[in-house]
Amino acid sequence: MTHILIFGDSIVWGSWDSDGGWAERLRMEINRNAIKAIRKNPESDYNAIYNLGIAGTNIKNVLSRIKSETKARDYEGEENVIIFAIGTNDCAFLKSKKNDNITDPDDFENKLRELADTAGKITLKTIFLSMTPVDEDKTNPLPWATDQYHKNENVRQYNSIIKKVCAEEDAEFIDVFKLFTESGYKQLLEDGLHPNTRGHMLIFDAVRKFLKEKKIL
Repeated sequence: MTHILIFGDSIVWGSWDSDGGWAERLRMEINRNAIKAIRKNPESDYNAIYNLGIAGTNIKNVLSRIKSETKARDYEGEENVIIFAIGTNDCAFLKSKKNDNITDPDDFENKLRELADTAGKITLKTIFLSMTPVDEDKTNPLPWATDQYHKNENVRQYNSIIKKVCAEEDAEFIDVFKLFTESGYKQLLEDGLHPNTRGHMLIFDAVRKFLKEKKIL
């Protein structure tokens, strides 16, 4: 059995998708395939997927719980795959902090390296997703958090940090930002920040394709 653990924020958790979000869609497909396989052969191997997304999560939060979350799902002799989809709650900036980012870029990079190193001791397969773009007409500021601002220049900056750390720390990188921008991203966002159902489907398809190409699924 392979355990696929997905860490992230409200987008991983599934905000604004009637079917629970891209990670939940992935879990449902894996479950359906496992049921079919086991019905044919009760001894068939199968994958287990865990959605560990929590709304509001930033990189500091993930670092604080990765060891306990993975330990609770560690089974001897079985493989782990860890997927991270974080950064949206780090790259935003606060007006009250004189427009400073919630997580400083250098601090974000250092914590990313620590996260990649920690994951590397648990699994040989660590995967990071880029952040999705935002609709700046709706996110400056956020209607539900008027001190918080999101701009694509910050998203690009932090995505480039994620991509660089992946290249240097032997982790995989899935560029969903590029997929969104090539697909008319404003039509893929529900509230300017979170993907709608179409957006979640696009992320789901990209992650599923990647996992199949890497022979994980």
